[in-house]
Amino acid sequence: MNGDPGESGHIPGARVVAAYKGGSQDIPSSADRVEQYAAEIRAKYGVEIVPDIATLLTKVDAVLLESGDGRVHLSQARPVIAAHKPLFIDKPLASTLEDAREIARLAAEAHVPWFSSSSLRFGAIGVSMKFPDVTGVFTWGPGPFEPHHYLDLSWYAVHPIEVLYTIMGRGCVSVTRTAGEFGDVIVGRWADGRLGTVNAVRPYSDYGAVVIRGREVVESRPKASAAVDYRALVVEMVKFFQTGAPPVPNEETLEMFAFMDAAQKSKEQGGKAVSLR
Repeated sequence: MNGDPGESGHIPGARVVAAYKGGSQDIPSSADRVEQYAAEIRAKYGVEIVPDIATLLTKVDAVLLESGDGRVHLSQARPVIAAHKPLFIDKPLASTLEDAREIARLAAEAHVPWFSSSSLRFGAIGVSMKFPDVTGVFTWGPGPFEPHHYLDLSWYAVHPIEVLYTIMGRGCVSVTRTAGEFGDVIVGRWADGRLGTVNAVRPYSDYGAVVIRGREVVESRPKASAAVDYRALVVEMVKFFQTGAPPVPNEETLEMFAFMDAAQKSKEQGGKAVSLR
């Protein structure tokens, strides 16, 4: 990506040439930083700042939707998909299951490749804890809420949920959720009988995972810098834009959102089990 090829962390194969200032006006962590980031990438990396997505699409081969607000991703993805540009959508893919499914539907109809992922999938936990004989998984990470997102787990707890799916794979059939002041515990039951548990800690915590392999229990608690390996995610983005093959199956991302939707409904129903089907 951008930067001198001799610089530490430089990733060859793609270059950011233009950007649009998206973001969200009612989420401070977005609204308060957009102008600063835009000025920095323009001055430091020579990225052209354009007025809208339509202009952006005339200048690029592929698109990264980096707005932190999942509510805007469907409206931003529509013109990108219509222009047949492959796209990466940063977490959260959407703020509702319905929006996530609509993005997938539009992309499938237009034959446009896309993927969305947490950087933790390619960090130390996701890479080191994938085993062929996993019988159960417990993950944890920060779970603060953002009031504008209906799926409250999608805002930040999507990270430990993504780690859970990295290790367990698809196949969850039902979810229960116990909500507490300092965190929520979400338990998914897989079709083959395995259980996957996520502890969404409030306000914040580190990340980690415990994997059960028959009689063996393996724990991973890397330092935050190793767990959140954004460079590794960018490497996967570049491969994806070159090949059109998403490193995370779209079906898995959509099941993750069905998992969070079921967890939301379980919370609303006092902790009852809710089916993903």
